[in-house]
Amino acid sequence: MSFLARGRRMPVTGRPRWSASRWTILTFLALLQFLVAVDVTVVNIALPAIGADFDADARRLTWVVTGYTVVGGGLLMIGGRLADLFGRRRALVAGAVLFGVASLGAGVAPSLPLLVLARFGQGAGEALALPAAMSVIALVFPEARARSRALGVWAAVASCGLVLGFLLSGLLTELLHWRWVFLVNPPLVAVVVVACLLLLRPDGPVTRAPVDLPGAALLVAAPLLLIFGVIGLGDREPDVPLAGAAVLGALVCAVAFRPVERRAAHPLLPLTFLRHRERVVANGATALFSAALSTTFFLLTLHLQEERGLSPIAAGAAFLPFAVALVAAGLGVPRVVERLGITRTALLGLVATGTGIAVLALVPAASPWAVGVLPGMLLVASGMGVGLVALQNAALHGVTEADAGIASGVQRCADQLGGSGGVALYVGVGFSPLSGPGTDPFLVAYACALAGIVVAAGVLLLSRPPRR
Repeated sequence: MSFLARGRRMPVTGRPRWSASRWTILTFLALLQFLVAVDVTVVNIALPAIGADFDADARRLTWVVTGYTVVGGGLLMIGGRLADLFGRRRALVAGAVLFGVASLGAGVAPSLPLLVLARFGQGAGEALALPAAMSVIALVFPEARARSRALGVWAAVASCGLVLGFLLSGLLTELLHWRWVFLVNPPLVAVVVVACLLLLRPDGPVTRAPVDLPGAALLVAAPLLLIFGVIGLGDREPDVPLAGAAVLGALVCAVAFRPVERRAAHPLLPLTFLRHRERVVANGATALFSAALSTTFFLLTLHLQEERGLSPIAAGAAFLPFAVALVAAGLGVPRVVERLGITRTALLGLVATGTGIAVLALVPAASPWAVGVLPGMLLVASGMGVGLVALQNAALHGVTEADAGIASGVQRCADQLGGSGGVALYVGVGFSPLSGPGTDPFLVAYACALAGIVVAAGVLLLSRPPRR
C-alpha cells in the first residue's frame, strides 16, 4: 500500500526514486519528532521556576522529567501494535492530537499533580504517534540507501531537539514564562496533523484483534517502580523498605513480562520477534547506548551550571556546537554504512561516544571550556549521530507491512526506556550514599555510563553481523 496521497507507488528495489512527496512527508514527520524530542529536555532548565510556582522540592519535580519519558517509552510498543492494527495514519494523527492537547494542559496546569498528569498525556501521545511515523518512513523509503538517508535526517532532528531543548528552555523561561515551554507545541502540532491528513493516504479497514493490555501495564510499571525506588534510596534519609519494595516490584514486573506474553492470545511483543537475532541485539545495544547518552546530558548540564557557573541561557548555548556536530554526523552516516556495514558503523559510534564520556569524566572544573569540555562534547555528538542511526537501521532490518509498526515501537521503547532508566540508575548510584564518602558523584555516574557502552560494544562484537 502506498503512503502517498496521490497513490504513487514506491519502488521496492533498484535505484532510489527521489520523490518530492515522500521527502515532504519526512519534513512534517521530522517536525513532530523535533517537538517530541524537545519536550524530553525542555523542562530541565525550567524546573526551578516550576518548583517556585508550585512550592515543590527537587524530589517531587523529578516526575516532571521522568514521567514523560517513562510513560512514553513504556507505551511505545503498544503504540506500534495499534499502528499495525488500526492504521498508521490514524495512529499518527490521534497521537499527535493527544500530544498537542496534553501540551496545552501542561501549559495551563494550576498544580504540580495536574502538570505531571499532563506530562503523562504527552508521553502517551508520543507513544502512539512516533512508532506510526517511523513505520511510515520505513515503508515510504524501502530502498536501503534512501532509508539510511531518511533515518539519518530523522535521528539528526531528534538529537537536535534533545540538545536545543536546553537552549529553548532557558530562553522561554527567562524571557517569557516557564509555561511557554509547553504552549509553543499546540500550533505546530496542528500544522503536522493537517499535513498528515493531506499527504498520507487513508488507511484501510481496521484489523480487529485484542490488544495486550497486561503486557503494556508491565512495561510501564517496571520502569516507574525502578525509578521511584532508585530515587528513594538516594535520599539523605531514605525509606528503605518502601524504596526496596519498589525496586523489587520493578524486577517482578520485568521478569513477569515474558510469561505474560507467552500466554497472551495476541501478545504485545510476539515471541517470534525475539527470534530475530539482529533486531534483538540492535535493541539491546540501543538501550545501553541511550542510557549512557541521557546520563551524559544530565551530568553535563549540571557541570556547566553548578561547576562552571553558567546561566541557563549560556548553558543552553554551550550545547550548540554539540548540535552542529550531531547533524553533520547523522547526515554522513549513509556513506559510512555503505563502506563499513551496520555493525562496524555502530561500533564506531560506541567507541567515539565512550571516548568522549571518558574525556568529560576527567575534565578538571578549572580547565577552559574550549579545551576541557568541547572535545568531549564533540566526540559524544559524533558517536551519537553515527551509532544511533546504525542501530536504528539494524532494528528495522527486514520489516514488512505486517510488522513495521511493532519493530518501530520496540526500537523507540528501547531508546526511551534505556535513556530514562539510565539516568535514574547511573545518576542514582553516583549521587547516593552508596558511592561512599569523598567519592566524586560525577565520576561514578560517568563510569557507570562508560561501563554500559562497553557492554553494548561487547554484545555487538559477539553477535552475528546483520547484512548491509
